[in-house]
Amino acid sequence: MLDPKFVREHESEVRQTLSNCGSTVDLSLYLDLERRRRDLTTSVEKRKSRKNKASEEISKLKREGQDVSAWLPKLQELSEEIKGMENEIAAVESDFRKLELTLCNLPHPSVPIGRDESANQIIRHWGTPPTLSFQPKTHTELGDRLSILSLERASKMSGSRFAVLTGLGAQLERALMNFMIDTHLANNYIEVTVPHLVTAESMEASGQFPKFIDQAFAIEKDQLFLIPTAEVPLTNLHRNEVLSKNLLPRKYVAYSPCYRREAGSYGQETKGLIRLHQFDKVELYQLVEPEKSFEALESLTQDAERILQALELPYRVTLLCTGDKSFASSKTYDLEVWLPSQNSYREISSCSNCTDFQARRANIRYRQEAASKPNYVHTLNGSGLAIGRTWLAILENFQQKDGSIVIPRALRPYCHGLEILKAPTL
Repeated sequence: MLDPKFVREHESEVRQTLSNCGSTVDLSLYLDLERRRRDLTTSVEKRKSRKNKASEEISKLKREGQDVSAWLPKLQELSEEIKGMENEIAAVESDFRKLELTLCNLPHPSVPIGRDESANQIIRHWGTPPTLSFQPKTHTELGDRLSILSLERASKMSGSRFAVLTGLGAQLERALMNFMIDTHLANNYIEVTVPHLVTAESMEASGQFPKFIDQAFAIEKDQLFLIPTAEVPLTNLHRNEVLSKNLLPRKYVAYSPCYRREAGSYGQETKGLIRLHQFDKVELYQLVEPEKSFEALESLTQDAERILQALELPYRVTLLCTGDKSFASSKTYDLEVWLPSQNSYREISSCSNCTDFQARRANIRYRQEAASKPNYVHTLNGSGLAIGRTWLAILENFQQKDGSIVIPRALRPYCHGLEILKAPTL
């Protein structure tokens, strides 16, 4: 969430910025509730001070043997005023909290202004899309021919938008997970195994709730939610903690399944492994000092790029505009991998600097020195990478005319030396 003081002191700027992001939140109501909360709090504190002084005076008079009965009605009146105002503060605070949780993070000045992806900026390309002498097959066609992917069997078990990988297909997925994690561990990340079920408070702290509550899978009986990304538990790893400066930067990597309803997706978005209800991902997460967070974003993005480069997959980096960046992000780069069957680039990772937005919601702070006032950390996250989309990108980019798949050199040690994935012999 945003710093109320900053919003109050930069109202015009914040209004314009929220408009650039497509936000429809009533900022006037936000400011009015925030002012009422401050005014009520000040009034209560003044009355509490008067009550404390009156109580001290009454105690003094009692010790002197004087009659204090005339003071008691005034003391009772102050107590009732305080109680009534505290109830009013609680109501205002509740309304303010609900509203402030709907305010998105403010974009960094370097983020292009625009309503949708048409305003995104392509920053750079890496690699050259393969030149194929034949009509490229889709990953679903290749997976079916190789007997390593079945959407029909998954549908029989769970309905649409699920997948079953078998044999070498399952091994390739596991190889990718291990390769990605090992690569990030070599770059000083700390591996974390996280819960796949979290509370509503954890979803709220990471910025998922209330905005994306309709996209979550809920276990209503236990009031728990399946995580849409490991970013959620990683945000809550240090919730309500004050960290020492010497622990920063803190770099975490976590593998997890991810669960999303993906309501509203259609067309190419729902074909094959592109957008499933359940998919696997390796997540990168960092907690850093505020003045270093945008430098850290460049570094984190390069950490994700390193995986694509090692796998020799062509990709491009895109800077998302104000209307396309994520709710919690101040600045986001998307990595988009080339898919021959679509003759286009598709997202495979989003790398974001959330500044202090998540840290304020989760109350994660740090101290410069032992006796100094704690400040909020900045948090960053990125996919390093989405495993399913990496899996399908390998199939499509390394497909051969006979339908076999050349395994990228960097991945072969994780595939027991396998160089070519071929269809089974009948």
